[in-house]
Amino acid sequence: MPVEKLKTFLDANQVRFVSIIHSRAYTAQGIAKSAHIPGKDVAKTVMVKMDGRLAMAVLPATQVVHVEKLRRAAGAASVELAQEEDFRRDFPGCELGAMPPFGNLFNMDVFVEPRLAEDEEIAFNAGTHSELIRMSYKDFERLVQPRMAAM
Repeated sequence: MPVEKLKTFLDANQVRFVSIIHSRAYTAQGIAKSAHIPGKDVAKTVMVKMDGRLAMAVLPATQVVHVEKLRRAAGAASVELAQEEDFRRDFPGCELGAMPPFGNLFNMDVFVEPRLAEDEEIAFNAGTHSELIRMSYKDFERLVQPRMAAM
């Protein structure tokens, strides 16, 4: 999803957001540093295969996905980290590794670490390695309807 398509979707849903341009960075912690935002306030999207189907795990940049905890929280039989080949074609127009956490637009379940819901805002990649979107967590939750899962 190119950045403009995401912004159009947010506008169509009357969501107030801020676009943050930063130097190119490829890790969630690097993005946080480049954008001058604490790592705990940047949400990263990690692709997982849950019972053989792609899903998004969304968590603070400072955390890693513990697949066994996610499996239990989601009630799945199996969870594993997805490989780039597993999802490369599922996000046309997005730079690999910069997918926004809008699985609902890609027919994918989204699982969110509860700590992200503690803050009023969420910031995430906007489809590129040089732009973030910051918006209210409540609007994110309304649009995406993620499932909470400690991971």
